[in-house]
Amino acid sequence: MAKEPTVPKDILSLSFEDALKELEAIVQQLERGQVKLDEAIGAYERGALLKRHCEQKLAEARMKVEKIVFAADGTVGTQPADLG
Repeated sequence: MAKEPTVPKDILSLSFEDALKELEAIVQQLERGQVKLDEAIGAYERGALLKRHCEQKLAEARMKVEKIVFAADGTVGTQPADLG
């Protein structure tokens, strides 16, 4: 089984929105097909890392939402999510 590449710190520091924006720009660039092969490969690799980062951010958000709890009396509360 192949080892997944480590996500660079510059990507890890991006918000979901910023990472998605950069990923969309890469997809558009690749779809136009106006980049050299080496540049396209590099862009594809960065896009894959951005995609993984976005998926992780979404998973973290989903975990937070899933930690909203309903008490027996019908009141809504929250329970801290263990994201670590």
